[in-house]
Amino acid sequence: MSSNTTSSLNRFWNLPQATICGSLGCGLNGLSQTDAEQRLQRYGRNADMPSHVVGPLRAVLRRLLEPLSLILLVAGIISMGTGDVIGGAIIVMILALSIGLDTVQEGHAVRAAEELRRSVALKAEVLRDGTYREIDVEEVVPGDIMRVRAGDIIPADALVIESKAFTAGEAALTGEPYPVTKQTGVPTDESDTSTALFRGSVAQTGEAVALVVNTGPNTMFGAAASALAEVQGRTAFERDLHEFGLVIARLTLALVLIVLAVRVVFGRDVLDSLLFSVALAVGLTPELLPMITTVTLSRGALRMAKRNVIVKRLAAIHDLGAMSVLCTDKTGTLTSAEITLARSVGPDGSEAPRAAELGALAAPLGGDRGSLDAALIAGADHAASGWSLGGQQAFDFSRRLGSVLAMRGQDQILIVKGAPEAVIPLCTQQRQGGTVAPIDDEGGAAISARVHA
Repeated sequence: MSSNTTSSLNRFWNLPQATICGSLGCGLNGLSQTDAEQRLQRYGRNADMPSHVVGPLRAVLRRLLEPLSLILLVAGIISMGTGDVIGGAIIVMILALSIGLDTVQEGHAVRAAEELRRSVALKAEVLRDGTYREIDVEEVVPGDIMRVRAGDIIPADALVIESKAFTAGEAALTGEPYPVTKQTGVPTDESDTSTALFRGSVAQTGEAVALVVNTGPNTMFGAAASALAEVQGRTAFERDLHEFGLVIARLTLALVLIVLAVRVVFGRDVLDSLLFSVALAVGLTPELLPMITTVTLSRGALRMAKRNVIVKRLAAIHDLGAMSVLCTDKTGTLTSAEITLARSVGPDGSEAPRAAELGALAAPLGGDRGSLDAALIAGADHAASGWSLGGQQAFDFSRRLGSVLAMRGQDQILIVKGAPEAVIPLCTQQRQGGTVAPIDDEGGAAISARVHA
């Protein structure tokens, strides 16, 4: 898949819109269908590098060329060629069953993985010939103007040019469950990617319009996926089994030749000596080892399949079982990457449900749908029942807080929600049980200390 994007666009979020448009040869009014088709030919389809797929014939040959398999195959052919058809057929049948079972099992795993990949095929909404239209994700090209809404999977790396309370979950790239706010502008910090959308992330809230910069393997997600498409080397188990087969093959060949030569020298019948040598080769070779290995690993793959784990290579079962230490990222693997409300505490650190109830009331009235707000809403059912929105100050990242005026009849309540270090200095009173007490500097410092603890 070709790409003519310049290397300077690898960190496109640090560049102004005009610079990016100049590099891509486009504007902010979208592409024409003709231009999009030309770009599709130039940049290639918006898809990952195709995985290295081994055909059935090559898969069988790879297993057949193992030393143990070759010994059994040669012994079986010689046996049948010298009249022992039944014995030779049994040897060849055992070998065929072992190779066939191994090939079929791995073929099922590869097809299952491919079905999973196809199940997430999506559409993208792009601006073509002045109107937004839905196209296949693979047809998105650099220079497209795309629109993404809450729930969409972002199809390409892009620069945000319009944002309405837009946040994106980038757990697929970073492992972090918290949504990231996306906005327009050029960040002052080179590591700040708040102006960039990345392929594979999920739109959580709001709506955004963005200029597509990189597609396919040129995206952050595509670079990681390319590593999975590379040809995989032998595992330690496969290497050890291959080396063991070579040792058996050398010993067998040496002994067979020596025995055959000695019998011929002493005047024994050549055909009879050959049959004896073949029998010796079969006796020295562990005929059932390939079958036992395949059946054992297949049972492990089937047991893991019941736990929704796809094993693409049977040899990986042995490597997994041989691990003594497994290092893994906790987010989304050992945890579900979801935030839940554990408890709500008051200024003195004791249980106080009122804070959680106010948070759950403010979330739906303010239109917030982040993971923290969803946890608050789930932790306090029907908190917003009967309340309406009287006014709102949207969350400001410079002030690190936002507010909602909730109304129900004559009742009004202003709910401020934000970072503790921003909210606590604004508070002059604290509620303790049914009483309200003032907060002095010492009291505010004590509350902050409890938050940090």
